[in-house]
Amino acid sequence: MAEHAPTEYATATGNDYAEHEGTYSLVMKLSKVATAAVILIVISLGIGGVTGHWGLCGLGVVAALVTGVIGGLSEKGTILPTVVAGVAVVGLWLLIK
Repeated sequence: MAEHAPTEYATATGNDYAEHEGTYSLVMKLSKVATAAVILIVISLGIGGVTGHWGLCGLGVVAALVTGVIGGLSEKGTILPTVVAGVAVVGLWLLIK
């Protein structure tokens, strides 16, 4: 049988481990930002469907798209802008209600 030694990434030829790590971090960043944006869109649609405030729903969807793009393009990839927009849309809904 063949010997099974542990893989040595630092010495493997043709292996670009740094690029793999960069791609993984980008995928994780975009998935976090996209998840927060989708949650905000669902909350906005719920506000529009339940209370009939479709203008606020539209504002929430636009806020989700804009902050999702900002979060995706930012260096750190923070979901903070999307969370702040979500809190603002829910706050407006509570004021209208």
